[in-house]
Order: sequence, then C-alpha cells, then structure tokens
Amino acid sequence: MSVLVVDVGGSNVKILATGQDQPRKFSSGPRMTANWMVSGVKELAGDWKYDVVSIGYPGLALCDRAVSEPPNLAPGWVGVDFQSAFGRPVKLINDATMQALGSYRGSKLLFLGLGTGLGSAMVVDGTAAPMELARLHKKGTYEDYVGAARLEKHGAKRWRKHVAKVVAHLSGALLPDNVVLGGGNVKKFKELPPGCRAGDNTNAFLSGFRLWEAAGTHSSHCRQQPRNKRNPGVKPSNRDRS
Repeated sequence: MSVLVVDVGGSNVKILATGQDQPRKFSSGPRMTANWMVSGVKELAGDWKYDVVSIGYPGLALCDRAVSEPPNLAPGWVGVDFQSAFGRPVKLINDATMQALGSYRGSKLLFLGLGTGLGSAMVVDGTAAPMELARLHKKGTYEDYVGAARLEKHGAKRWRKHVAKVVAHLSGALLPDNVVLGGGNVKKFKELPPGCRAGDNTNAFLSGFRLWEAAGTHSSHCRQQPRNKRNPGVKPSNRDRS
C-alpha cells in the first residue's frame, strides 16, 4: 500500500509519499481553503502513485473529519469529505497529534508545535490525545504568547522566554515525563528549555505512514457515520487561488 502524507500548516502544506525521499511543499496562509489545499496537493503529487492519504489537520478532527475550523486558514473545512475529494481512502487527524505520535518513545509525552500558532497533543502509554492548549487564557491565549506573530513582533530573544514560561506552566499542570518541541520555529532556539527535546518535522510523515499499518482500527461509530450531504467534498470557491 502506497501512502500519501499531507501535513497542513498555517504557512506551508508539505507532502511525502511512500518510496519518495524528499518532501514537497507549497505555501498556505489565511486565504487557503480546503479546495485550494486539495488542488495544490494533487498538482504537487501528480507524478507520485499512492493508494491512500493521511492528513495532518491544524484543528480538531474526529472520525477522519474536521470538526473545527483551522484558526490560521480560511474557513469552510468542517464537514468536507476528503475521501471524495481525493478519490481515495483518507485518514485525517490533528496535525500536532500526528507529530506527537511520530515523536513518541514511551511513557507520557507532551508535544508543543511552535509554528504559525501553537499545536498541542499528549501521548500516554501509546494512546494519543489531541489538545487545544493554545486556547487557554492567561492575559491572552498561550498562542498569543508563542505564535509566529509574537516572534515577529518582539524578536527571538523575548519570544524564547515566553516559550520557556509556557512550557513550565503546562508541564506543571500536565506532569509529562518528557516534552517535545516541534514546528518550524523550534530552530529559533540555541538551547531548549529544561526537560525538552526537539522534534523533527519528518515525524509527521512517519506517523502518517504508520496510521495505515493498523487500518480498520476505527470504531464502528466512525465507520457508520453518514457522509455530509451538504458538504460531500470540496467545491470551487471564488476565494481559491485568488
């Protein structure tokens, strides 16, 4: 079985397929719709062969469907039938969860993704739990403190201090055995906060391939969910690529 893994981010969409050595990517951003993403992936992967698709989605996901809109992309993702859009079986999970699974080495892991926003997930005894820690408030959300906008506004030195404080707060509350910092902005650190190790963006691809090693593990509830007749797939939008 050949797998196409799609890692959807607030700045870029990255893809890799079974048997390929180098990922490919294209820019995303706040105007990117679901249709734009699917069209871009199909075009970029046009010369690759793949049987199934794994998608790391920057929002809440349940039973291979988006159930919340991505905060850093255009709206309209909830209810989209990506299986119909790609014409292949699709597994869709939260992007931070995908990174966390690929980074997991045992025990209790907290993953924090430092990118356009703040992704978060935990893995406990091999079971992954997507989280939305970015939305927690402390005179602003945690995403406000450590997102790309704060990095650009205040510079790397001050931003690193904010990240260290957020890591300390969340570690104190959740008591992980180890913390993985991933995402594109982890490279802004010369030395990571205590108790942290750096993730690798390629872990998302590793996790995406592994999702299909245990095919058929979805619950009967997920298998029996009907397609959303109001939004069975992606459709052209005047916002796409404009």
